[in-house]
Amino acid sequence: MPVTLELRSAGFRTTVEELRLHNWLLGPGQPSDVIDIFPAANGDFKFVVDDRADTHIASADGRFYLGWFPSGRPDAEHEGWVLAVTGTARTPGYKITFCPETPARLVAATVSEVLATAVRL
Repeated sequence: MPVTLELRSAGFRTTVEELRLHNWLLGPGQPSDVIDIFPAANGDFKFVVDDRADTHIASADGRFYLGWFPSGRPDAEHEGWVLAVTGTARTPGYKITFCPETPARLVAATVSEVLATAVRL
């Protein structure tokens, strides 16, 4: 019995529209996109700007930390933002780093999600 192959549907197919380039979000943007997420009046977070102009934000309980290093974090390669959440005796914490060129809007989205998952005990 002969095998029939439909050539119009065989192999890789695409359209010109699918091949068009995208305009991706690039560049560091404004750090205020991230820093403005933290409500200044609620007392849950402490802000410190050090002598290098790095910004450090920590939760009052000390388990959340966000650092912004506009010139890169000292003694670390390609770290512009550091987000860390301390674990517990039963569950390990985590650390997320972003290079200095990561768009602040993307860092803000990540920080917002982490903050949204926090529950007061």
